[in-house]
Amino acid sequence: MKETQRESLKILIIVPAFNEEEAIAGTIGNLLNVRDRFPGLDICVINDGSKDGTADIVRKYPEVVLLDLPNNLGIGGAVQTGYKYADYAGYDIAVQFDADGQHSAAELETIITPVADGECDMCIGSRFVEKTDYSGSPFRRMGIFYFERLIRLLSGQRVTDPTSGFRAVNREIIQLFSEAYPSDYPEPEVIIYLRRKKKRIQEKAVRMHSRQGGESSITPFKSIYYMAKVTLSIVMQRLVGGRV
Repeated sequence: MKETQRESLKILIIVPAFNEEEAIAGTIGNLLNVRDRFPGLDICVINDGSKDGTADIVRKYPEVVLLDLPNNLGIGGAVQTGYKYADYAGYDIAVQFDADGQHSAAELETIITPVADGECDMCIGSRFVEKTDYSGSPFRRMGIFYFERLIRLLSGQRVTDPTSGFRAVNREIIQLFSEAYPSDYPEPEVIIYLRRKKKRIQEKAVRMHSRQGGESSITPFKSIYYMAKVTLSIVMQRLVGGRV
């Protein structure tokens, strides 16, 4: 990405947060540290009806936009809220970024550059394009492998890390997502949706950290429900071309 191009881009970092008071300050600090590399970069935290002090912590950072939802919408609703704001405010690129500290701001350029250069419509940060020190639970890795195979079967495209929430999209995708987005567990579903729309998807190797605080909302039972629900949704999308 050329320096002049980087300076002219309006980039929004979308950070959905639910009960992330232990990690959100570190996540914001991580993002603020790279703002000098992206003059047009803004940060938007969507507080998804948290019951803890997440919103109060975000309010300590006047340079961060806080969208404070009165009720919990789930990850899909929170992320779509961010995309609606990005569309309304006219951003060129939006980046999804987890609040729990797993994503690294140092990797932003890795996934923004292919989108900014017009190589793709969405770029996903992947833990598996190259060998990394990622060591998720066997059940989680099995789920990732399952969705990688299912998406490849249904769309013809291999996506090594289909559950990664670290992804950048261009203006056209911002507009699409502001209108339609899965309600929960959206990451694999939108890949099929965008492939059906004939959009270009890339992956780039990134390093991710372990969760920096709080607890994952995905229990073993929820993981089974997640796999069944998302499987049904993406198969139906492929068969009947339904909306997300």
